[in-house]
Amino acid sequence: MTPSDPLGTPSEAEMARAADILGTVSRAYSSKMVGQERLRTSLLTALIAGGHALLESVPGLAKTTAASTLADTVQAEFRRIQCTPDLLPSDITGTQVYDASTGSFRTVLGPVHANFVLLDEINRSSSKTQSAMLEAMQERQTTIGGEVHRLPKPFLVIATQNPIEQEGTYELPEAQMDRFLLKEIVGYPSPAEEMEILHRIDTGVLNPELHGTASVALSDIVFLQSLAARVYVAPAVRNYIVSLVFVTRSPAEYLSPESAAAIRYGASPRASIAFLQASRALALLAGRSYVIPEDISFLRHLVLRHRVLLTFEAEADGLRSEDIIDQIFDAVPAP
Repeated sequence: MTPSDPLGTPSEAEMARAADILGTVSRAYSSKMVGQERLRTSLLTALIAGGHALLESVPGLAKTTAASTLADTVQAEFRRIQCTPDLLPSDITGTQVYDASTGSFRTVLGPVHANFVLLDEINRSSSKTQSAMLEAMQERQTTIGGEVHRLPKPFLVIATQNPIEQEGTYELPEAQMDRFLLKEIVGYPSPAEEMEILHRIDTGVLNPELHGTASVALSDIVFLQSLAARVYVAPAVRNYIVSLVFVTRSPAEYLSPESAAAIRYGASPRASIAFLQASRALALLAGRSYVIPEDISFLRHLVLRHRVLLTFEAEADGLRSEDIIDQIFDAVPAP
């Protein structure tokens, strides 16, 4: 054991059990989902790391199917919340209802009290509602009538945004965006994948009324989360993470003047924590009990695209945060 590894790295038997669990989940995912392997990796990484995922895509790219398929595979409770401007915080967290038969109030828990929660088009809900949801994500509890209600374990929130319709939306503040472990951009399927989707519709595989048989217990997911916390991260990799995040805050010393001027705000320490937690989960997905620099590189856009904020001028010029992130990784040598 080392100071960075107080509990000891996972044993071969534990890694074998993890591989069996992840194989079961992946097979179930592939049986309903066509392509979208990056989405599968992102969702599983967030789940194992104990974080939450923000998905951005146009409608119709199977975000709901991905979330419900994941919940079907696990013996978990899944809730979908369609966000609208008139959605109230109590519609999500719960409220107290007067019971005339007893002459007292009783607590009715909201849909956030589930293992997997899909917040569809989170930016359509008001700032107050967004804050209530993100507080539940951060504190893992809700307070109703002065009484604290803990959220179940595991707990995964998948929030979606539609980038092409901005009318009637409330943009997520930067501080709230930072609370999402990962942000994934979901792309269109290839023509071959779209043909397979049509085939599966004809065969009934994608029938929304058809649910898979739960084959992974909640205790298996909790096991994966505890195992990921013991995945070894070498001091050199930790230094690599901190150095990358530092460059986002002090870009003038490492990037060209034009690229440095494009950064409005760098990443907070939550980015370093996200790299640490997500890289451990990614290593476990790859069947490794240790993190390698390539894990950090794979996660660079997922962890930083919503944390490295560009100036309005840079965005007007068509510059993307991913372009700056790539330059940051080119500027910092990998161990």
